[in-house]
Amino acid sequence: GRGFAFRRKQKIERQYRKLLKKGRKVHSQQDNQFTDTYPEHLKHLYLAEEEMLKKRRRAPSDSVLSEEKLNKAVDGYGRYGYDCLVIVRIWSTCTFSHRSVVTEGKFKKKTSNQKAKEEYEKIKAEHARKREEAEKRKQQREAAQRLYKQKKMEAYKILSKKTKRGQPNLNLQMEFLLQKIQQNT
Repeated sequence: GRGFAFRRKQKIERQYRKLLKKGRKVHSQQDNQFTDTYPEHLKHLYLAEEEMLKKRRRAPSDSVLSEEKLNKAVDGYGRYGYDCLVIVRIWSTCTFSHRSVVTEGKFKKKTSNQKAKEEYEKIKAEHARKREEAEKRKQQREAAQRLYKQKKMEAYKILSKKTKRGQPNLNLQMEFLLQKIQQNT
C-alpha cells in the first residue's frame, strides 16, 4: 500500500531530485550531506535504489554505466560500497523494462468486493449447473415413465381381452407370456 514507508521513500526521492538539480547548477559537496542521513546498515540499499532511479530517468543512449561512474557512486561508503557496486552492476546488466515492473503491480491481492463478486459468480454457476442436471434427470424420468406406461397399457390390452362369452382369452395370455420369456432370454 501507500503507508508511511512509501511516503518516506517519496520524500527521499524528492530530496534527491532537488539535490541533483542543485548539483547540476553548482558542483558542490552537498551530496555528502544527503547521503549521510541514511542509516549506516541500510546505506547500500538506498544507494542501489538511487542508481536504479538515475538509470530510469536517463536517455537510452546513456544507459551503459562506466566503471568510473560506478566507483564515484561507491566512494566513501566502506564495506557496503562493494555490495552497492554489485547491486548496481546487476541492475545495469538486467534488461527490465518499465512496463514489466508495472504489470507485476497489477497482480495485487483482490479486494473484498472482487472476492465477493467471484464467490457470487461461482455460486451462480453452480446453481445453474445443478438446475440443468435436475432438468435432465426429470426428462429422463418422464421418458422412462412414458415407456413403462406404454408397455403396461399394451400388456393390459392383451390380458384384458375377453371371448364372446366374456371369459378371459387364455390363448392371448399364453402368447404374451411366451413373448415375455423370449425377450428375457
